[in-house]
Amino acid sequence: MFRAFFLPTFPRQQLLAFRSGLFNRPALVYTLGTVLLGLAAAAVVQVYAWSAQQGYDQLNDMLEHQLDLYAGGLESELGKHEYLPGIIAMDQDVQALLARPDDMKQLEKTSKRLSSLNVRAGAMMTFLVNSTGNISAASDWYQQDSRMGRDVSTLPYVREALQGRPARYFSRSAERNTPEYYFAQPILQNGAVLGVAVVKISLDPIESTWSASITQSSHEMLLVVDENDTVIIATAPEWRNQHAPRLPMSGTAVLRSQGPNAALILYAAQSRAMPHQGWRLVMLASAGNATVNALRNAIGAGVLLAFVSLLGLFLAQRRRAIASRLKAREALQRAHDLLEVRIAERTAELHDMNQELLREVSERKHAEQVLRASQDSLIHASRLALLGQMSAGITHEISQPLTALRSLSFNSQLLLKRGEMARIEKNLQSISALTERMGHLTEQLKSFSRKTPLALRPFLLADAVDATLLLLENRIRTEQITVHTVIDARLRALCDSNRLEQVLINLCANALDAMREAPARTLSIRVWHAGGRAHIRVEDSGTGIPDDVLARLFEPFFSTKLPGQGLGLGLAISADIVRDFGGTLRASNIPGGAAFELDLQLCEEISHV
Repeated sequence: MFRAFFLPTFPRQQLLAFRSGLFNRPALVYTLGTVLLGLAAAAVVQVYAWSAQQGYDQLNDMLEHQLDLYAGGLESELGKHEYLPGIIAMDQDVQALLARPDDMKQLEKTSKRLSSLNVRAGAMMTFLVNSTGNISAASDWYQQDSRMGRDVSTLPYVREALQGRPARYFSRSAERNTPEYYFAQPILQNGAVLGVAVVKISLDPIESTWSASITQSSHEMLLVVDENDTVIIATAPEWRNQHAPRLPMSGTAVLRSQGPNAALILYAAQSRAMPHQGWRLVMLASAGNATVNALRNAIGAGVLLAFVSLLGLFLAQRRRAIASRLKAREALQRAHDLLEVRIAERTAELHDMNQELLREVSERKHAEQVLRASQDSLIHASRLALLGQMSAGITHEISQPLTALRSLSFNSQLLLKRGEMARIEKNLQSISALTERMGHLTEQLKSFSRKTPLALRPFLLADAVDATLLLLENRIRTEQITVHTVIDARLRALCDSNRLEQVLINLCANALDAMREAPARTLSIRVWHAGGRAHIRVEDSGTGIPDDVLARLFEPFFSTKLPGQGLGLGLAISADIVRDFGGTLRASNIPGGAAFELDLQLCEEISHV
């Protein structure tokens, strides 16, 4: 409707001229800026007042809810002990003691009765005052500092109860600085006061619970104020026994904090009257957050209004930028067309290069597969060569048990004819042990000679050492080699068990070869972990490794043995196997021999052993 009414009266050219003249007048622009600034200031003030009121209302609602809980807890604690003086006043032992104050047996019985009631009620102390104001019986009668016999007639709650009125009294212990509350009930007979029953309870659990639930960092306080406006209980210790100003039942109040760094603080306050005790329960919370939030909202409103104003200026300038953008777009389109032609040419070149690269990758993968197959075959051949070198020892290991089996079997036939069953049973046990030993050896040989692809899995290094020593057992025994092992039996590493055994057999066999002419022959094997890696070290007491040989030790086909005793591939293959495991094989000379050490990846489950 606006456009239909105004457009026929003002043609488009006139409107553009009017708008151009309007925004080119400095005085009008200054006036509009002043008006907008005034509107922004008024909006900031209004938003601040509204946000502050909302924050105070929410804070008061929260305080009112918390105050109901704390007031209920305090009244419940006082109410559960209020009945106790009346029960004591009606007790038969109490009545009997007041009637016969000189009866010592009755005095002892009444004091024990008060102790029992005191324990069951959870009170601090319960005592009986006679008509002259002296304590005639008390729950602490058995203690050395018992109050039995003391004159308490000057105490206000005792004095009021001796006048025939129930009394209550609050005080803070001078020794422990804890709040205490007294209930006093007159004991009447025919209108005369015979005595007073008094129960003392501690309000320290309530004060401690309040202090624990309302921390100083929350800027909240809970106060209990008596009829003289004195703070008797407070979650903030510095407010205790201080004079508290008259606070509103609901609203805000400015209070000066206690202590050396006293300052004026704006609080939200809620109060609850406790007319039965003459107290007021006051809950205070700092209103600083509400003020800060209101200030933030006001600043946000000002920023938003400024943003809207700037947005209007931006839209006015935007139309001017559209024309220049159109020109730039045409130039950009021309550049884009030229760039597409160049991209197409470059894409064709990259496609040809990619095809060539794929062909090279395929050829390299094929070569890698052939190399891997050759390497596996070479490793298997090396393993079989090791078995060939150990064939004499293995044959001896098998032939000895076979000879023993034949002898035991022939002996058992003779013993069977004689009926000597005990000796036959002993022979059968020996036969069983020999067959188990032969089975373990043949299983180890089958496992070692099997051609399997590389498969890394957690493996106990102690098992690999045991299998190596088993296969070399005959040679070690024949050559009188002393074997010394230090092995962490729990250590697991990520490796292939068959290939690791091949490496260890190679290293141990070379160590045995190096010690043939040595006067003392000691083979040492150590397995440990350090720095998150598993380490295996094989040492011998041979002649060591010359420096020129040490530099070329892991080269393929390099050997210091006589022709026909080796191809020079054992250490090179062993180094490749350890490298496939993710580790390294190193050689070094040590005092009185040589050492070979390899490291492996340690399994996670024992990395913190």
